[in-house]
Amino acid sequence: MDLTRHRNIATEGALLGSLRRRGAAQDLAAISDDAGQIHGLCWIHAERLVHKLLPLNDLHREDIARVRSEIWSLYADLKEYKQNPTIQRKAELQKRFDAVFIQKTRYATLDHLLRRLHKNKSELLLVLERPEIPPHTNGRERDIRDHVKKQKINGGTRSELGRQCRDTFSNLKKTRRKLGISFWDYLADRISHTNHIPLLPHLLEQRIALST
Repeated sequence: MDLTRHRNIATEGALLGSLRRRGAAQDLAAISDDAGQIHGLCWIHAERLVHKLLPLNDLHREDIARVRSEIWSLYADLKEYKQNPTIQRKAELQKRFDAVFIQKTRYATLDHLLRRLHKNKSELLLVLERPEIPPHTNGRERDIRDHVKKQKINGGTRSELGRQCRDTFSNLKKTRRKLGISFWDYLADRISHTNHIPLLPHLLEQRIALST
């Protein structure tokens, strides 16, 4: 049994439950790389599946290049839609999505992949319903990049306590940075017990109140 995975699921569930209890998660949306999570899917990961296809001849290569261009064009227009969403533009983008992902090419493997991606239409086009969300997972991947680099360099921690310390301080640093607070100032404030910097839950509540 993968205890780490189950622990992560339980932790995420507890965090989501806490947000819902505070009324901060009524319109919460999650973006994933199609790894089994819920809600929106990442366009960059979806296009990467097309990019990884191996053409068997020049016709296949041409069709892959054309489809990739159509996907990136649609992706660019979705980002523009986020800035100025309209009902008419929404309908146009939905039709374009169908045209791209239901088309028949000269490469059967590409056709099969496009049909599979089309089944995720509601997830890939969630931005049409929720223009405030990003159409990719780049932000989340940047959040874990430091952790991945350190893990590759040192091979991980020597104990469970070390892992917990590493993850805790890494998460604190990332969260404080997003809130515009110096991580070193935060550490100095807590170590010196001056407590000039508010508690993290209070800062999050203030940020949520300002955004609503």
